[in-house]
Amino acid sequence: MKKDNIHKGFSLMELLIVIFIISIIYTLGITGVEFGKKKPKALTPLNLKETIVNSEFFAGHTTLMCVNKCRNCYLRPNINASFQPYKNKIDLTGIQAYSIDASDSLKKIEYERFGDEKICLVMDFYNNGSSTQIILEDKKGAYFLPAFFAKAKKFDSPEDAKVYWLKRSQIVSNSGSYY
Repeated sequence: MKKDNIHKGFSLMELLIVIFIISIIYTLGITGVEFGKKKPKALTPLNLKETIVNSEFFAGHTTLMCVNKCRNCYLRPNINASFQPYKNKIDLTGIQAYSIDASDSLKKIEYERFGDEKICLVMDFYNNGSSTQIILEDKKGAYFLPAFFAKAKKFDSPEDAKVYWLKRSQIVSNSGSYY
């Protein structure tokens, strides 16, 4: 009977082995998992505005600039800051930007250079949720990115996106005052 009473608990050695095993499992498995953080999707024309506005970089007037045929992008979190590399995935390769001029014609936007690289896209995002209104085109189609609350919309061609842009502008201008 005395022998059974002695072995009711764990020995120090058994406890140390259990702690060691748990720490190895924690180190190998759990530290590589980030709880509660969503991985951002690749930056595409359809999610560009939503992704930037919801990113950690957005702190008011934020500027996105892409270079090297839109393979590399940079963000400037405010007007006085310097550009910082955008570290998440980018799916904007080969983007061409368009705007509409005063005569309602589609106009390719030609940007300057940033260092030694040609800029392919510059967009501003503002505190009130607005952004640069623009049409983007890649090999998959054309995309209208509205200045305000609507989501980006895909079209077959930049001309189709232009027609949509002008139609939306006409609807807004005919809807009365904005006060």
